[in-house]
Amino acid sequence: MSTILAYTSPALGHLFPMTPLLLELRSRGHRVHVRTLAGQVDRMQSLGLEASAMDSRVEAIENTDWRAGNARAALAGAVATFTARGAYDGADLEGAIGEVAPDLLVVDINAWGALVAAEASGLPFVTFSPYTPPLRSVGTPPFGPGFKPWPGPIGWLRDALLRPVVMGAAEKVMGPRIAELRGAKGLAPVRDADAFFRRAPLLLVATAEPFEYHHEDWGEDIMMIGACAWEPPTETPAWLEALEQPIVLVTTSSEFQDDGVLVRTALEALAEEPVSVVATMPAGVPDDLVVPANARVERFVPHGPVLERAAVAVTHGGMGGTQKALAHGVPVCVVPFGRDQLEVARRVEVSGSGTRLPKARLDAARLREAVHAAMGCSEGARAVAAGYQASGGVAAGADAIERRFARSDARGIS
Repeated sequence: MSTILAYTSPALGHLFPMTPLLLELRSRGHRVHVRTLAGQVDRMQSLGLEASAMDSRVEAIENTDWRAGNARAALAGAVATFTARGAYDGADLEGAIGEVAPDLLVVDINAWGALVAAEASGLPFVTFSPYTPPLRSVGTPPFGPGFKPWPGPIGWLRDALLRPVVMGAAEKVMGPRIAELRGAKGLAPVRDADAFFRRAPLLLVATAEPFEYHHEDWGEDIMMIGACAWEPPTETPAWLEALEQPIVLVTTSSEFQDDGVLVRTALEALAEEPVSVVATMPAGVPDDLVVPANARVERFVPHGPVLERAAVAVTHGGMGGTQKALAHGVPVCVVPFGRDQLEVARRVEVSGSGTRLPKARLDAARLREAVHAAMGCSEGARAVAAGYQASGGVAAGADAIERRFARSDARGIS
């Protein structure tokens, strides 16, 4: 068996989806070490993984894209964050390689410096993406604003015209910084974002059809492995068992983006409805939040037990929370705030697994209507859940890793 070193970006929404893949690899006898958030080292070790904290300077660079006034500015802000972290996470991965002596690397798609260091190391490496990567694909609109796909030549023409406009700002920020990171390691420049994200021999993406669009032209180096839904093992709270009404789960981002208004609006919208509202606010519960009698708000509640009884989930459009609900066959109402959430919301709508309500239109009346409409999308949600199951999940991902990197020399995986 082999030693596998995984490197994550500083976000729970990236560590937790990768965790079941790492546990699957460990269950097959591989030694697995993950370098991640300092606050999660003990938890990873309790699962039987080796773990160490990433460079604190990586964690210190916060993603402030939520302050942007539009989707293009938010995308450019995110690019600036990832390239700034790249000045440290690449060297951090190199240090981890020296300490762990791995045979194979698994690197988070948002750890850009680490991706460069992985390529420069000469070791086999896999890129892991917990969200749909912003790659070109025939019939798919440019990533970011959440455009609805248009089939046929007219749609292809629209996408070709919009892609430079949408991706231009990001490419202008990303190109020189990535070239600088690569040049420092003696690597040649890449032509664009697609070429950068596809440098690894294998890219594992935590989603699947029919939630994700069909990408016939992605090729064998990109593999969708389902939702990869995982959360820390915890006891089910006693109060959950006492709830008798249908449950509406409301979730916000684990990485701050000022989306607390979603919980406030949901509490107002559903206060008189015959439901029990369970809301989680991992970035912090405001002291002045007004909570009606039919609702409970917590910083953290294990979503799994809630979703087993939920009628619908209201999400900010984060890939993890949205797909976790759909993996349980629970329809969703998505109010996207930024990042990849506009794309997630559109995929919910197109797959028929829920409803999409733009943030600009968010108020109690519209949200209540959208939640009721989402409750009628159970069939679409179950179809998405079946698609995740059919993808093979992390077992299929581990199979691909072992198959692609079968030991042929001292640096391979056995």
